[in-house]
Amino acid sequence: MLRIRLMRMGKKKKPFYRVVVAPSLNPRSGRFVEIVGHYNPIPDPAQIHFDEERVLYWLRVGAQPTETVQRLLKITGIWQKVSGQEGAQSETSPTT
Repeated sequence: MLRIRLMRMGKKKKPFYRVVVAPSLNPRSGRFVEIVGHYNPIPDPAQIHFDEERVLYWLRVGAQPTETVQRLLKITGIWQKVSGQEGAQSETSPTT
């Protein structure tokens, strides 16, 4: 299964993170499929950047975000687009 998760980078006590798509069995800083964003928690406010098109693509093909990435997606508003699409699909399907 593919996961959208954080990959720690930076120096000791000064972390920043890449948001990557990686197989769930790979280690945290191991091989990945694609970089889809970055997150820097140090400045106030934290810097969050996603390649929205690629994140939406990976979510549509079944990649699961970690809890932290899902929280970041909610902050940027991308998660609402995904959950809104799922709701729209279930509303348009006929129920018998």
